[in-house]
Amino acid sequence: MICDLHCHTKLSDGSLGIEDIIAQAQRTGIDWLSITDHDTMASFSRADVLADRAGIKILHGVELSAWDKDRNSKVHILCYAPSKPDRLEGLCLKSCEIRKACSKEMIEKVMEKYPITLESILKHTTSSKSIFKQHIMRALIDYGYALEFYGELDRELFNPEVGSCYVEREYPDVNFVIDLIHIAKGVAVMAHPAQYNNMALLEELASKGKIDGVEIGHHSADAEYRKSLTEIAEKYDLIQTGGSDFHGLYNSVPTHLGSETTTKENLDRILKLASKMKKGE
Repeated sequence: MICDLHCHTKLSDGSLGIEDIIAQAQRTGIDWLSITDHDTMASFSRADVLADRAGIKILHGVELSAWDKDRNSKVHILCYAPSKPDRLEGLCLKSCEIRKACSKEMIEKVMEKYPITLESILKHTTSSKSIFKQHIMRALIDYGYALEFYGELDRELFNPEVGSCYVEREYPDVNFVIDLIHIAKGVAVMAHPAQYNNMALLEELASKGKIDGVEIGHHSADAEYRKSLTEIAEKYDLIQTGGSDFHGLYNSVPTHLGSETTTKENLDRILKLASKMKKGE
C-alpha cells in the first residue's frame, strides 16, 4: 500500500490543480493521498469526488502555520482527519492574512528593484488562498531576471537570514494551534522538523503529550536526522508519517508524488486516533 500524506495544489503554493494531483496519484499507483495545502481546507470536497472516481482514498489534511515563541522560529503542523474542520476556519483565515501582509510588503520591495507589475505576480495566484514567494519568483522568471525558483536571485531576495526583500511575522503560537487541532477532533503531526530545526520543540511537545506524530519521511531530513527523529518517536510512541511535500513546478528539490510515504501501520494509527477523537473518547 502506497500512502503519500503530504502534497500541495494551486490552492496554496503548488503549481497543479486538484484534478492533476489526483490523476498523477492514480498513475503513480498511490492508494491513500492527503492534500495538505497551507492554511486552507478548500480541497476537501473536490478531492473526495475526484479521488472516489480514481479509486484513491483521501485523508483530509491541512498544513497549519505556527510559531515557536521560545525559540523564535516557524513550525508547521499537519492536521489530519478533523471531524469538526469548521473549528479551524478562523485560524486558517488569520494565517492567510498574515502571509498576505508579508507577501505584499515583499512585493513592494521587489518592485523597487525590478520593473515588474503587481498583475504579473497576481496572475499566478488566482486559485490560491494566499500569496507565496514562489508566485513572486515566477513573475521574475517570466521576465528573465532568473532561470530558477531556488537559485541565486531567490537567495538574494528571500533568504530568511540575509534576503533584502524577505519579510516574516509571527504566526499563531504552536501550542494554541495544536490545541485547536484537537478541538477540531484532528490528529496533530509536526511537519518536516529538519526544515525549521524544530527537533528540540518536538521533544518538548512529545514529553508533554501534546503532539500525536512527526513527519520523518521528508526530503529535508538526511539519514542521521531521521534516525534522531525515529528515536524521539519511539521514545514517546508518536505516529511516524512520510510524504513527498510535492509542489510541482515550485518544488525546492526534485520530488514526485509517492517519493516519500507513510506505512499502513501508521496510517491505521491516524485513522484509529481520529475515530476515537470523533467519538469523544
